[in-house]
Parts: sequence; structure tokens; C-alpha cells
Amino acid sequence: MIQAGAVFKENLRQLPPIDGVERIDLIDGAGRIVASIENQPGKQGSLAVYQYLKQAFGKLDVRAAEHGLAVFAEYTADARNRPSAHPNIDRLFAIVAGGAPLGIEIFSAG
Repeated sequence: MIQAGAVFKENLRQLPPIDGVERIDLIDGAGRIVASIENQPGKQGSLAVYQYLKQAFGKLDVRAAEHGLAVFAEYTADARNRPSAHPNIDRLFAIVAGGAPLGIEIFSAG
């Protein structure tokens, strides 16, 4: 597990590469896809964090969500101040606040 610092860009450098990842689906307890994160500009940081959380924790539970908030660093504070500006961080807040854990499914490109 990485030691998350105060700067997201530095944390991102410690995460595994996302080359070859097409998208990540988040799955609720009933097996429904509740969100997808595509490998496209503006979402690649979130894609890298969620891929890492899957590898480190296996699922998106409270422990994983708390660690994810630390990895997002300065964006976590921004998301707290601007709800819905960062939906992938808002999802972590919801789980920490008692929301149901989610499964993380990674889809490879090709």
C-alpha cells in the first residue's frame, strides 16, 4: 500500500499504470453497475485510484474509501467544499458515511 502524501500528482506517480485498462465498473450488492469510470482524459486519475483500490483492498469498503480519500489529497478538500464537482470522490465520502460497499470490476482494453 502506498503512503499517500498531500499532493495528488505525487500520489498518482506511485500507483500502477492504467495502460490497457478500458474502464472500471462499480457494482452494488445486487450485482448492478452503479457507475463506470472510462479511460479518457479527465477521468484517468480516478481510474488509476480505483484500480489501485481494487488491487490493494479487493473491494470498495470503508477502509478502501478512507485510503482513497487520502490518495486524492487536495482534491478531497475541494470535493468536500463543492459537492458533485468530483463524483468519484463523492462516492468515497458516501461509503465512509455508512454507504454500502461496492465491488470493483476492471475491464482491459482489447
